[in-house]
Amino acid sequence: MTDTPKPRRRAPARRPATRRPRADKTAGRTIVIAAAGAVGALAAGVFGALKLGWLDRALGRPDGAEHAAPDLALDAPTPGTDRAPLAFRPDPTAAVPDSEREALRPATGPAPTLAATAGTVANQAD
Repeated sequence: MTDTPKPRRRAPARRPATRRPRADKTAGRTIVIAAAGAVGALAAGVFGALKLGWLDRALGRPDGAEHAAPDLALDAPTPGTDRAPLAFRPDPTAAVPDSEREALRPATGPAPTLAATAGTVANQAD
């Protein structure tokens, strides 16, 4: 057998140089992503500043509450610190009428427990 040389393959034809390199496409995409991120961060910062009230003075909003709170003023009366007039105070030495005696009776019953005895439900009278 004789060795016959194999035919050489032709190198593929080169593409024309009119096409843009791929690096330009990814660089443009990167710039768009960075710009979108910057706009989002700026919007989040402005929203946070508005929410915290940092821009109230710049926007001309009034300081403090929207309306006066007279009950919180220093010279406002403080109800509940003065005793009732003598005519309206109950007499602590007066006898309790029979109609109110049952309502003032202390509650009696078994002491509350956390564990039930065998065969019963806790805090249930037998």
